[in-house]
Amino acid sequence: MFATIFVVELPDKTFIATLVLSTRYKPLPVWIGVSLAFLVQTVVAVTAGGLISRLPKTPVHVVVLILFLVAGILLIRSASHADEEEHEAEEEFTAKASKDARGLKAVSASFLVLFLAEWGDLSQLATAGFAAKQGQPVSVGIGAFAALALVSGLAAVLGRALLQRISLSMIRRAGGVICLILAALMALQLAGVETPLG
Repeated sequence: MFATIFVVELPDKTFIATLVLSTRYKPLPVWIGVSLAFLVQTVVAVTAGGLISRLPKTPVHVVVLILFLVAGILLIRSASHADEEEHEAEEEFTAKASKDARGLKAVSASFLVLFLAEWGDLSQLATAGFAAKQGQPVSVGIGAFAALALVSGLAAVLGRALLQRISLSMIRRAGGVICLILAALMALQLAGVETPLG
């Protein structure tokens, strides 16, 4: 679950937003603000997933399967446009960040930018799906938040260097493949075949 959230979040616009914010402000306040936004989003996602897990298992598993299938297809299909979207996201978030924010203002600005950008994001939906499937919202929440905090830390400190070595299109394809594998494993599980998903 940690790896899935990590790979799904890397090619996301929130990675680019964190990268841009860290060029405007010091990386530590950016990371703190972004991580706080991710914490709130993760709590919302696991709460929703925990409520969904109380529903009958088969329909929940079908919905989670569809969620991963759609996420995989969307990530793979969007891979060819990743570089264009990266440039657009950079421009968008550069316009939202003001140069003169420091300390708590930089934390607040980073929190607000990411908090507003993250609603309905693939990683939030995947977190809700994992919480619904596994019925363990606390452990899912900790794993998802750790993955998101790590991605935002990488974006704040090493973002530009990472994007020079690994293209967003390649990361999106990898995330898409992981989501499709999870969808296939869930389909096998629904068919009664024992899988690593449990």
